[in-house]
Amino acid sequence: MGLENTYQKRLNRILKNVALEEADRTPVVLEYSGFAAYVTGTRMADFLRSPAANLEAMIQAYRMVGGGDAINYGSFWPYGLCYDFMARVAVPGVDLPDDEMWQVVETELMTRADYDRLLDVGWPAFFDQFMTANVLKDVPDAYLPPHRKSPGVQKAWRAEGVPVLSGGDVTTPFELLCGSRSLMGFSRDLMEIPDKVIAAMDAIMPHLAGDVIRTAKTHGCPLVWVGGWRTAPMMLSPDMWQRFVWPYFSSLVREVVDGGLIALLHLDSDWTRELERFKELPRARCILALDGETDIFRAKKILGDHMCLMGDVPASMLYLDTPEIVSEYCTRLIRELGPNGFILQSGCDIPANAKLENVSAMVAAAIKYKA
Repeated sequence: MGLENTYQKRLNRILKNVALEEADRTPVVLEYSGFAAYVTGTRMADFLRSPAANLEAMIQAYRMVGGGDAINYGSFWPYGLCYDFMARVAVPGVDLPDDEMWQVVETELMTRADYDRLLDVGWPAFFDQFMTANVLKDVPDAYLPPHRKSPGVQKAWRAEGVPVLSGGDVTTPFELLCGSRSLMGFSRDLMEIPDKVIAAMDAIMPHLAGDVIRTAKTHGCPLVWVGGWRTAPMMLSPDMWQRFVWPYFSSLVREVVDGGLIALLHLDSDWTRELERFKELPRARCILALDGETDIFRAKKILGDHMCLMGDVPASMLYLDTPEIVSEYCTRLIRELGPNGFILQSGCDIPANAKLENVSAMVAAAIKYKA
């Protein structure tokens, strides 16, 4: 079978599972960044500094683990996290030793007075000015466009017969404001100036998803991430979650789906309490990607006939346990959640220090599974 045929077969396998249709087997998708540097012996600073080295290491890591049906994202740019958190990122080779992991820096960059400025000038102008003045001001030019050139990510992966799934990511106003105000500062805002927070969220919403959807479609990617971490129900009371999170999260999901793409709901932390609400989202057009904190087996009972599940091999298992334990857990996931309407993957990213043999065991479990 030629690599283009392999590409189409892998992509079709994933799309059938998303549509809750019968496929030949459960697909397995890889999601990693730092793991590629460590497993290929690439210095983390070099991996992050050079787009070409980044892509080469990610493809080499894919080959080393024994393949998979797709890669969730095909390259990694550490300062992309700045746009998800509205926060600074400390990067090895710039702020940290060469082989450290990058870190999102928790600090209060946005003040309460900035809410009024946001409402006065509008979100696009506020965001551009804020990022330039507060978040990206000390980033070396070599790491930023137009100096940082893309090495043709989609073409390189397609030449391997591997679909790149994600064409970008979008998150809620809550996550952006929480990252820029800091967790403590934003928590006080929710209690003390809730109407001002809602006004800011409403001003932000129309500007979040459109460009990401257009970019994903331009590159031929089938989906966009809609992410949540501090919006997890475990972080908020039911009333606060309903007021500050769900209307915005669900609206973003519908915008992605209405744009002709699959919405991959990348959910960190525990969302178990509100799983029933996900029945309100478009059927067979979403992927519920869980990180091990949400009860994925309960999610199957509630949502199994409504949306595809993805996950949730824990980071701790991939680092600490044996291939036998990994294989046993993956087999359980496929048996109880699949074989259709389920995609096997790590819970969030494969950790940088995962054992190669454990990641290979995850891939092999899906390929070799027999009902």
